[in-house]
Amino acid sequence: MMQTLPDGPVDIVGDVHGELDALRALLAAAGYDGQGCHPEGRQLVFLGDLVDRGPDSPGVVRLVRRMVEEGRAFAILGNHELNLLRGERKAGNDWFWREHNHHDQRYQPWTWAEPAADADTLRFFAGLPLALVRDDLRIVHAAWHGPSVAAVQALPPGSELDQVFSDWDSRADAQVQASGLLQAAKAEKAAWRHHFADPTVDMAPLTAVGQLDEARQMLNPLRVLTSGVERCTARPFFASGQWRFAERVRWWEEYADDVPVVVGHYWRQFLPLDRQALGKGDPDLFHGVSPLAWLGPRGTVFCVDYSVGGRWQERGAEPQARRTRLALLRWPERVLVLDDGERAPTSPP
Repeated sequence: MMQTLPDGPVDIVGDVHGELDALRALLAAAGYDGQGCHPEGRQLVFLGDLVDRGPDSPGVVRLVRRMVEEGRAFAILGNHELNLLRGERKAGNDWFWREHNHHDQRYQPWTWAEPAADADTLRFFAGLPLALVRDDLRIVHAAWHGPSVAAVQALPPGSELDQVFSDWDSRADAQVQASGLLQAAKAEKAAWRHHFADPTVDMAPLTAVGQLDEARQMLNPLRVLTSGVERCTARPFFASGQWRFAERVRWWEEYADDVPVVVGHYWRQFLPLDRQALGKGDPDLFHGVSPLAWLGPRGTVFCVDYSVGGRWQERGAEPQARRTRLALLRWPERVLVLDDGERAPTSPP
């Protein structure tokens, strides 16, 4: 589940989320042909979250899968691919399940997955590593968290991701039940369960619920690497249709290693965005931070997700009015390339 990234210059592509046209424009702007070949021998690395919300997730999967299988690109697993592997119905992934979920109608029009391709799509996702590493670089979807990395590295060869995920979830459930946290959270929820989907209610800070959510996240290393480090929050917030009691944290503020880490996942903003309109009621982890800045006390972490997952709201707008971006980070040059053709050097460490 942790694989070695070969030496040489790479271009690390942020979360694509089904935006095939944006991906093609980005690759062209970076000098790649339609097959993913670069005249200077550079190679692409995809940070995961290839799918969901955008108009053509099947097309993105076909393109990236072909490049990976033909040796012209690398890709890692994101939380959206993991959701599909685990059979979970999440916002924007009805393109795959074809259940015509009314909650996902806001993302249409989109291209539906062909049933005949389902097995190949899942097989491709199941074969993706959780991280790519080499001496000068670490690439992971959401968080480089030492204990979680060590737990994954200790797995025996041939471990199946879905089974490992279920085993760690089961252990987490047993632990929170034995500690009494599960019962405490149920008691807190009892008085508020009818209000969890109401953004107008003055929601109480349900501490046990937040601690339960934190424990279930942090006790499963696969959750941590693909969706981040979470902590119980003192102030609940409304996001993605429900009240939340645990929040993502700036894990990079505690990252002290010398080796740089590149991640996606976090909906960074190249231009100011209305996060509430995107359903993002949680704290903005990049508030007050330049969109070109490396992160952490040593400037060794960079997030290359610039919220193209929200482009479905911009559908029909003129390109110059779009505020979301798809981007790639050139390594070792540390230069950002955007789908509109813009290039920008990132802030030095």
